Amino acid sequence: MSPDMLILAALCIPLLIATGIAAAGRFPNIREGVTLVGSVILFAVVIALAVSVSQGNVPVLDLGAAAPGLSFTFKLEPLGALFALVASGLWIVNSFYSIGYMRGNRERNQTRFYICFAIAIFGAMGVAMSGNLFTLFVFYEVLTLSTYPLVAHKGDAAAKRGGRIYLLTLLGTSIGLFLTAVMWTWTLAGQNLDFVPGGLLAGLDISPIVSTSLLLLFVFGIGKAALMPVHFWLPSAMVAPTPVSAFLHAVAVVKAGVFTVMKVSIYIFGEDMLNATPGREFVLWVACFTIVVASLVAMTKDNLKARLAYSTIAQLAYIVAGAMLADRAGFLGGSLQIGAHAVGKMTLFMCAGAIYVATGVTNISEMRGLGRRMPLVFIAFFVASLSIIGVPPLAGDWPKYELMQGAIDRGNDAFPVFLIVSSLLSIAYLLPIPILALFPAPGSPEPKPFKRPGGAPALTVAAPLFTALLCLLLFFAVGPVSDFLAPAVDKPTAVLTLEGQP
Repeated sequence: MSPDMLILAALCIPLLIATGIAAAGRFPNIREGVTLVGSVILFAVVIALAVSVSQGNVPVLDLGAAAPGLSFTFKLEPLGALFALVASGLWIVNSFYSIGYMRGNRERNQTRFYICFAIAIFGAMGVAMSGNLFTLFVFYEVLTLSTYPLVAHKGDAAAKRGGRIYLLTLLGTSIGLFLTAVMWTWTLAGQNLDFVPGGLLAGLDISPIVSTSLLLLFVFGIGKAALMPVHFWLPSAMVAPTPVSAFLHAVAVVKAGVFTVMKVSIYIFGEDMLNATPGREFVLWVACFTIVVASLVAMTKDNLKARLAYSTIAQLAYIVAGAMLADRAGFLGGSLQIGAHAVGKMTLFMCAGAIYVATGVTNISEMRGLGRRMPLVFIAFFVASLSIIGVPPLAGDWPKYELMQGAIDRGNDAFPVFLIVSSLLSIAYLLPIPILALFPAPGSPEPKPFKRPGGAPALTVAAPLFTALLCLLLFFAVGPVSDFLAPAVDKPTAVLTLEGQP
């Protein structure tokens, strides 16, 4: 199959899966079978695309124009391929986990749940493979709308409130700010929104005030990146079932946000223009502020999912900071963080879900003694925590190394300090959780009994163990991954004009 047809397949497969899930809704085993088989096929297609990209090809698919200068174009480059691999690969794991969690917790509306998941993956594939800002914006909104029912899944007052905050914040920022930035870019670039190596706006006569204003519109309009103060929707969304939380934090939603920030930085602004934009330093300092403040807030949260949500806000700011360092190491560190954070944070959320299904416990203070009854879950939690902290030999170490290298290359002595402080704060809010679980509850030699006979379902234990293993494997795969990303993060030696001359 040709690369352009593989892109079409990657877009169509999630929609076919959603249709199959709807048709098999009355037969749970068939319904979940459609999800699992379809997700594996999608991952195989994305792998084939990634192999083509690694060979220097640039798969392109043009589905026509919605209006003059606004075409639905898909083009896969290394950064997009990385995001597509993360989203499609972790969807398989999340699907296995969801079966154990949704059945073990006897959740309602499971058919709608799986349909929305498939449509959200369709949105994520569209974002990853977008060839221009118009296409990316459309699929960015598809992702928002398809995940709203997942956030509000439980249907109670808290879920409805969390869903409203989620939807209104993400739609408000994208339509009010992101869309404005897209339209402004279209005007500045002569009715062109294509992603261009070296930057679509590079070489244009744009004043520092205009470039700064445009950058701020992009960064704060891409609300899924959860940069403060546009972050409050993420903790509010934790009312969703835990598989949704894992999906929001690891598979698609927030990763689509920081991926978009990185994509805009590299392919719309470009390294040279970004360095000439005064607002870049301001955004970098906002990212540093977000890293520290979100980590401090995480330390105050007793609810495990709330603590992990603020941890995600801090960790996402690493990627924004990497984009704003605007050099090779910064771009590479931010890109590596997309994958490293995905497997680490997904593990932590799946562990939280396994604990909840088995015991009904959501607060950290009530988890004393559970480590002895659920050792595999807490081992996975401990490994993922070390990865998030940045301890070698785990995946989270390399992004911090590259980000520090990027700051040093730029002569920025302050940013490495923020990274070190962030790691120390991560130790303070993550490691006490598995350690506390080893100690018996006060006044009781026995830990809290399981609410579900047999404890957590096997799938809710196996899934985080698998992703914890990925935290280790990705550490040793950093060389091939960095080589794969090189065409995206390296500064082009020459940018071709329309006439084809350097």
